[in-house]
Amino acid sequence: MKILAVNGSPRKNCNTATLLKHALQGAAMQGAETEWVQLYSCNYKGCSSCFACKLKGGKSYGHCAWKDDLTPILKQIAEADALLIGSPIYFGDVTGATRSFLERLLFPYTVYDTNYSTLFSKKLPVGFIYTMNVDEQTLAAVGYKDYLTLTEKTVERILGPATSLYVTDTYQFSDYSRYIAPRFNEAEKASRRKEEFPRDCQKAFDMGRTLIHQASTLVP
Repeated sequence: MKILAVNGSPRKNCNTATLLKHALQGAAMQGAETEWVQLYSCNYKGCSSCFACKLKGGKSYGHCAWKDDLTPILKQIAEADALLIGSPIYFGDVTGATRSFLERLLFPYTVYDTNYSTLFSKKLPVGFIYTMNVDEQTLAAVGYKDYLTLTEKTVERILGPATSLYVTDTYQFSDYSRYIAPRFNEAEKASRRKEEFPRDCQKAFDMGRTLIHQASTLVP
C-alpha cells in the first residue's frame, strides 16, 4: 500500500504540514509506504483548457498534456492506494496552489458524457485536512463546509470516497505581539494550541490509518 500526502500550504512546516505528517504516521502504522509533496516547492499552473485530455485518439486522452513539476506527482497519485490533501483555508477556499493542483488532477479524468463519468481506473480513498483561523461557530455561520463539500463530492465522483478533517482556530503567529491582529486573543490561541491541537493531530493520525484500511477493502 502506498499513500501520498500533498501539502498545499505555503508554510511548509506549520499546522497543515504537522497534521499531514501525523496522518502519514497513522498510515505507516498500517504498513503503508508513505510519500510527501510540497506544492509550494513546485513550478506549475492550473488547467490551461487546452482539451488535449479530451481529444479523440489523442495521445494525452485521459491525461494532462502539460509537462511541468506537477507531471510526476500526477503519475504518483495514479499509482497510489490512498491520497491526503492538506490546505489552509483562505477566504473560504483552499489555497490557489491547491486549487490549481485539483484542476490538473481531476479534469483529465472527467468524461463529457451525461453522467460526467470518470476515466480513473480504480477507487482511491482521499482525505482532506483543512486548517483555518476561524472557530467552530464562525465555520458553521459562514458556510465554508457547504462550499468545500462541493469539491469533495467532485473528488468522490472522479477518484473515490472522500473524508475531511476541519482544524479550526489555529495558532498562526509565533509571536502575536509583532503583528496587527486585534481580532485574536493570543492567550486563548496559545491555550487552544496546547489543549486542542494534539487532539487534532490524533484525528489526523486516525485518518491515515482509516484511509489505508479503506484502500485495502475497495474493489478496483
